[in-house]
Parts: sequence; C-alpha cells; structure tokens
Amino acid sequence: MRRSVAPVALIVLLLALWQLAAKWGVVADALSIKSYLVPAPTEIASSLWNDRSLLADDGWVTLREVLLGFGLSVVIGFVFAVLLHLSDTARRAFYPLLVASQAIPIIAVAPLLVVWFGFGIGPKLAIIALVCFFPVTVNTLDGLQSVDPELPKLMRTLDASRRQILARVEIPSALPRFFTGSKVAAAIAVIAAVFGEWAGSDSGLGYVLIQSSNQLETARMFATIVVLSAFAIALFAALGFVERRVAWWGKR
Repeated sequence: MRRSVAPVALIVLLLALWQLAAKWGVVADALSIKSYLVPAPTEIASSLWNDRSLLADDGWVTLREVLLGFGLSVVIGFVFAVLLHLSDTARRAFYPLLVASQAIPIIAVAPLLVVWFGFGIGPKLAIIALVCFFPVTVNTLDGLQSVDPELPKLMRTLDASRRQILARVEIPSALPRFFTGSKVAAAIAVIAAVFGEWAGSDSGLGYVLIQSSNQLETARMFATIVVLSAFAIALFAALGFVERRVAWWGKR
C-alpha cells in the first residue's frame, strides 16, 4: 500500500491538472487548435464507456495478436539464446546480424510483410516477434554468459554432463535476465501490434486509432490508447508475478 500511494497520488494530480487545463482551454490556446481536439479526462472516460463495444471487439483482436506474437518471440528468443551460448561459432556468426536487425525500422518492414503475407494475423505476429525477439535473446544470452565460472567447474567435478550443467546451473542463473528481457518485450509488443495494424488491417485497436484520427474523434483516440496501455501494463505485471514465483533468487 505504501508503494502505491505515491504513484496513485501523482496520477490523480496529473489528471486533475489535465482536466482543468482542458476545461479552461489552456492547452488548446497554447497549441492554437480547437478545444474539442484536446479532450478532458472526463470525456475520455465517457468515450471508454460509450465505445465499450467497439473497444472490446477490436481490443480482443489486438490482444490476441499481442499474446501470440509475444509468446512466439519468447520461445524463439530463449531457444536461440541457448544455441548461441552453446556454440561460439554460431554466436560469432549470428550475433552481429542480430544487432544489425534492430537498425531496420519496423514501420518500414511492416508494409512489406503485409504485401507478402496478406492482411491476416500472420504479418502482425511476425512484426511483434521481430520487435520482441531482440530483448529476450540478448538478455537471456547475457544471463547465460554471466554465470559464476566456479559453478560449472564444480558440476564437472561431480561428473555432470553438459546438458546437466545447462539445465541445473546456467539456465536457472539466467532466468532473472530472461524475465528482464521478457518484460521489456511485453512493453513494446503492443506498439508492434499497432504498427502491424497500421500497415494493413480492417480490425484491431490500431485500425480504430486510424479511423478515429480521420474522424477527429480525439476522445476515442485517447480511450484506445488507455486500453492499449492497460494491455501492456497487465502483461508486464503478469510477467513480474511469474518471475517472483519462478526466479525469486533474482529479486532483491
């Protein structure tokens, strides 16, 4: 409760200031725009209620994309990190390419994936996996390589195989880093899903954002952003909960 008081109080304060600024037209006057383009928090809350059916239907589409794409990236990223850890040759060959892949703007790749694979869920999953794959792989690999070197030596003196050392020493030691990368990926998975829906989709919250922007429905745009933020926060919190149960030794 004590940890929650400060952030909750700050959020309430910011919302109150936002409400007053929107009501008095301070933001609209400062930006030289119409007042209806700067909705107050109460208008956003009203849109959340009035457009609940739209947000729920399209939100389910986006949430499914996020969960599937994120899950795919976590599995592939973890397995790839283990393979790179086990093979120095593979690590020297693939690690530079892994880093270089992040220099490619995903917003430029998204339309190509849609052109190649159509408007189904496939391109969205590929986009989310491409974005989330990097932090999971890099953090897991760092965790595997940061194991105390004395522990594998001890296991070898006990006649442990390479597989047993990996399973009983290296992977448990790397789990905190793995969860760190997964939580970073969870925060950006929603952004990747929106990029995928912007590239080509007729449903999802990214599509709702575009339609609301075209119709100057700024309150609905903010309401959509609130839902997207809730997805990211919920996924981040769920991973934190699992981490505390599975890799509690990494928490201080």
